[in-house]
Amino acid sequence: MVVASLAAWSLARQHNSLAATLVRALADGSAVVTLGLAAVPMLDIDRYRGELIRRVTAALTIAAAIWLLAELLRLGVAAAQAAAVPVSRLGLHTAVDFALHTTAGRSGLFSAAAAGLVGLAVATAPRSVSMNVAVAGFAAAGVAARPLTGHFAESALGGVAVSVHTLAAALWCGVLAALMLTVEHRGQWARVLPRFSQLSLICVAALLVGGVLGAAVTISSPSQLYATGYGRLLSAKVALTVVLVVVAYRNRTMWLPAARSHRATAVVSRSRSLVELAIMAVALTLAAALAVTG
Repeated sequence: MVVASLAAWSLARQHNSLAATLVRALADGSAVVTLGLAAVPMLDIDRYRGELIRRVTAALTIAAAIWLLAELLRLGVAAAQAAAVPVSRLGLHTAVDFALHTTAGRSGLFSAAAAGLVGLAVATAPRSVSMNVAVAGFAAAGVAARPLTGHFAESALGGVAVSVHTLAAALWCGVLAALMLTVEHRGQWARVLPRFSQLSLICVAALLVGGVLGAAVTISSPSQLYATGYGRLLSAKVALTVVLVVVAYRNRTMWLPAARSHRATAVVSRSRSLVELAIMAVALTLAAALAVTG
């Protein structure tokens, strides 16, 4: 994420803040992992679903706490930028005013509240299937709230498109991260990986459609894809998405059959997950840079 943030800053030059990109990437990454951990038990069969719900509890609590802290930090950085002061000199009154009276601030508050609700529900409520669905809903709402500001604030089509794009990407990346964190043996990989493959197909189709519509709203001419900082970041993200889809297709045709037939060990499955997740982390960082680039 740090290397990708530096690359994004160099592509956008004076129109991108390195600190804002790093904080946004941390918030986005923790939100994605939180959503994935909340959703991953739905991929297992009924017999083992309760066990997986209990297994993800500790990781889900930690991810939600990191997400909440990152969202509050992101609010502080955004408020300092709006007030044109360093974060160290940001006053409480200015921060509260930004959070309550700006669209970006209210969006950040909503996401922070969603993260807090996820953490509270996981820590205090019984870990049932219905509660797990509610937790996933809280996380999805928090993930979808942030893209509706900035470049897409004045476009209903763009807002819907980028929300679909963001949720699809978050579900795809987050569930894979959750699988890597929670699945321990080849038998469980054989059960859940085919269902994840079906889910990822839907997610990839949705994120591609949403991404194309969102780009059409923000890019008025093809020359902007290389002549502006935002366009260069978007071009880099598109190129990386192509690489990611190719890797995912290769995993679907090679890793999935091996895992389904118990021929792939848990170590091999985690290794393949890590490679795909590394590319996803760079893509998420570029998406975060896009969100904070003027």
